Amino acid sequence: MSRHEYTGVPQTDPTLLLVWDAPNLDMGLGSILGARPTAAHRPRFDAIGRWLVERSIEVSNDAGRTVEPEATVFTNIAPGGAEIVRPWVEALRNVGFAVFAKPKIDEDSDVDPDMLEHIRRRHDEGVLEGVVVASADGQNFQDELEALDDAGIPVTIIGFREHAAWAVNHETFEFIDLEDIDGVFREPLPRIDLDTLPDEGAWLQPFRSLMALLKER
Repeated sequence: MSRHEYTGVPQTDPTLLLVWDAPNLDMGLGSILGARPTAAHRPRFDAIGRWLVERSIEVSNDAGRTVEPEATVFTNIAPGGAEIVRPWVEALRNVGFAVFAKPKIDEDSDVDPDMLEHIRRRHDEGVLEGVVVASADGQNFQDELEALDDAGIPVTIIGFREHAAWAVNHETFEFIDLEDIDGVFREPLPRIDLDTLPDEGAWLQPFRSLMALLKER
């Protein structure tokens, strides 16, 4: 994967970096809900920010020096969607998150390369004390993250256990289910685990309308 010009803010302090893959997490959350998330089931970024700050304090204590938290969100902006997304982006920035926004022009406009580039940049700067990747599956990052892990940089994956078996079962990565972070969701997610079905059974709703099949012919 080729590198492109980096235009973010350089970092000189030891850093615990969170990179949040917004398109992928939205898709994963939608599949759990069977619909677009409502306000009750959208992640609260103030809770995520507090969790990251608390984690950075723990890392600081272990390292014997101050480690600064850096929270970043990577997202796509669909054509004509700027006005819809703007309040969310501004709210993120008010909480303390940096936002990398990229136009969604075609299928190759995803933000995965930009997330990886930011992680690499912090590593090249010599400041990376740990990296947290928030993604519904995140497996596209596995090789890069294993290289960091081999270099002694702790790796944490935040996601949904239903979609991230590779991370849940990884020998050295820490996996945290997003719903297990205190205060992230106002209401419990309506999750159905095939391994722990209720005795009376449970409905699993379709991920999309049958009518979508007509568009694929």
